[in-house]
Formats: sequence, structure tokens, C-alpha cells
Amino acid sequence: MSNENEHSIFTDDLKNALADGWTWLREHPSYWRSTQEGLEIRVEPGKAEDVQNALLRPAPDRSQGTYAIEIDVLNHTHPIQQYEQAGITWYVDGKPVFKLVKELIDGGLFIIPGRKEMPTQSVRLRLIVTANSWIAQYRPEGESEFQTAETGDLPAPNDDQLSIQCYNGPEEGEHWIRFSNFCIEQL
Repeated sequence: MSNENEHSIFTDDLKNALADGWTWLREHPSYWRSTQEGLEIRVEPGKAEDVQNALLRPAPDRSQGTYAIEIDVLNHTHPIQQYEQAGITWYVDGKPVFKLVKELIDGGLFIIPGRKEMPTQSVRLRLIVTANSWIAQYRPEGESEFQTAETGDLPAPNDDQLSIQCYNGPEEGEHWIRFSNFCIEQL
């Protein structure tokens, strides 16, 4: 959904195989799969610091411009575990510093940050970053316009990476998330 003011830096539909440049953080090989619809990752227990199957790639150099990172996120199974979540995490110097996710909190599904209600099974997440800031946006399934959930500050760039990940899954049962249509654009 690019316009003439956007320039594609990287795209990966995540279907059937992963494009070059991705690496796994704490890979659990039997808990992810490439399908004709996209990359599916099982939501495992854990938190940001010990997440399993985080798919990482180098982030664009945000000191050189403004970038948008987008991805479609679909829950195969409705989340049941408090804080069960899936989306994009931004890393600076190897540490997670920001997340834009669809998350279960107190029985409701929300876009975090901003705690915006997110009732649809699928959502397109859009993270806009600059040298020192972020804008978290989302577009629920069936809608045509992005909504802004929240804005904030990022620390100075330092070996930035971005990740597709999910965590805080239930101990029992298989909850899978499908990620598809990933892109990075320069705005």
C-alpha cells in the first residue's frame, strides 16, 4: 500500500520460505513453519528477555531518515493467557526497547502501546521510526486506514534490529500466529 512518497527498502511475504537476512534468536525449530499463507510461530511461554523463536533482521539506519515497518498478524487461536502477544519488537544494542503488539490483557485484545481495543482476528501493524522517535499504528482487518495507537521516544541508534515475535503463550495447548506481508519502507 505504498504511495509515491514511500520507497521500498525490503519486502518479504514470508510465504513458503524466508528471504535472506533473517536470523533466529533462541530458535525452537519444531515451533515455527513456513506455509503458503505466511510464517507461523507457536506462542510459547516466556517474556521479552527470553522469547523463543524471535525472527530478527538488521533495522534500517534511522539516523538517515524516517522508516515504516509493516506486517500482518493473524491469531489462529484466540489468546487465553494473560499478556499473550504477537507483533514487532525493536532492539537497540541487543536489548528489546519497544514493542508494537496485539496483546491479551484482562480478557480483552489490545494494541500495545496505547491500549487500543483490537477485536479482529487479523491486524496490520505499522511502526514508523525516526532517529529519536516512534509512531505505533494499526489497521484492523476490513479497514482501509491506519490508526495511531501511541507515539514516543527511542534511544539513539546503536546496532538496531527489529524482530517478529510472540510470547507469553500458555503452557498447554498450541496457539499459532501467522505473520505475512512484511515490509520496510523509507518515507
